[in-house]
Amino acid sequence: MKILSDLRNELLKRREIVVSFVSESNPGFANSLKKIVGEFNVPEENVVVRSVRNNFGTREFVVEAFIYDSPQDKERIEPKKKKKESS
Repeated sequence: MKILSDLRNELLKRREIVVSFVSESNPGFANSLKKIVGEFNVPEENVVVRSVRNNFGTREFVVEAFIYDSPQDKERIEPKKKKKESS
């Protein structure tokens, strides 16, 4: 795993990272989350994967993620999922 960017955002109490790694197939959000948790040694509930991208025909994937200081900071900042109304 190669770290392309690692910035600290004090206002939002999080690290904003961009990493790249090689994978045979699209790792998806769940596997990318596990790789980031293992690499940065942080709790899974503090990490939000924003995007997983690659250039067509390559095996290198670029992942953007946020690592919050605590679950409370994550809960305060991240958008809430809407509940579906049942009629």
